[in-house]
Amino acid sequence: MIHIDLEQGTVTLDGRDGDATLSLATDAGFHAVSRAWLRAGWDAKYVYSFTWMGRPVIQLPEDMIRIQEVIHTVQPDVIIETGVAHGGSLVFYASLCKAMERGRVIGIDIEIRPHNRRAIEEHPLVPYITLVEGSSTDPAIVAHVASLIQPGERVLVLLDSNHSRAHVLAELHAYAPMVTVGSYAVATDGIMELVAGGPRTQPDWSWNNPRRAAEDFVQADARFVIEEPPFAFNEGSVTNRVTYWPGAFVKRIA
Repeated sequence: MIHIDLEQGTVTLDGRDGDATLSLATDAGFHAVSRAWLRAGWDAKYVYSFTWMGRPVIQLPEDMIRIQEVIHTVQPDVIIETGVAHGGSLVFYASLCKAMERGRVIGIDIEIRPHNRRAIEEHPLVPYITLVEGSSTDPAIVAHVASLIQPGERVLVLLDSNHSRAHVLAELHAYAPMVTVGSYAVATDGIMELVAGGPRTQPDWSWNNPRRAAEDFVQADARFVIEEPPFAFNEGSVTNRVTYWPGAFVKRIA
């Protein structure tokens, strides 16, 4: 339980060993309030209320800004995203490629619904987008995606399809080897672990989630580590992301 006192600028946490009162101006206080806000946003389906250049984008806005920072830093030639849905994320990444005058996007989904495909293919940014329909873990699909990458191209991967631990782990084994040293495979939506027990959740989400898959992967492959990208700019006291993607950034180091 938490109690927020806006007049005093504090948040009080109820704990088994007594209450702790934190200033809202501290990293710890901000984190406590943000944790509650993330849960409220999940329950209220807050992320289902945004578009990017006309296409629904089911992402937390802060995650979009933070991944933009990473993309600008990495400067990828190819961004691979598993999970297409309405195509809003693909259009977002394509708009960054156009702005940077570098890169293109490959979107993979087991089913790209006709109305979504039509909307993406009619979008002004479609020259930056390649759609691949099929299971992201099908060896034939993986091989096809690999064939679209030219030698020497810098690659970043975002995994946003089936979020089960087993599926994300299979995607990491399939696509992380395509990632360039210094770039990332991002296992999105590890928030599943934090909202287990809430609306639209399953009891096994406490362990069956992308964050656990990322941990499994880096334990088995020493070429990768889980490493938070540094803030590109920060003059405040906050040091941690407000995110649906905790523990998501699997960085290739070798």
